Amino acid sequence: MPSLNNRVFDNGLSVLDTEANRIDLTSQEATTYAAATSAFTLGNSTSLSIAAPSDRSGGGREVVVAAISDGSVTGNGTATHYAIVDTSNNRLLATGSLSASQVVASGNTFTLGSFTIGIPDPA
Repeated sequence: MPSLNNRVFDNGLSVLDTEANRIDLTSQEATTYAAATSAFTLGNSTSLSIAAPSDRSGGGREVVVAAISDGSVTGNGTATHYAIVDTSNNRLLATGSLSASQVVASGNTFTLGSFTIGIPDPA
């Protein structure tokens, strides 16, 4: 059975903990930094906090993205995804679906509950 040491997982997930500095709400899943921060963005927050890697339920490792309470909405539409980016290096680091879509209007604020991003043990 294949296995990976936690160090392998942690080095991949640590990028989120150490380099991510903004989360965007997007109207669709972004595949590039420009799409996440320009083309599809409906708002963002720079008060992003991501914990160091830890054990994942069911095996593997994960990081916890802390709840966001001060997101600034900059566009009108339906937010369906999030994008976590590194603005210093113009990198898209992670994307995913929101647990529920949100209709947003420019000038308002948004909130997100905490969530996890993980890597399961190899099968």
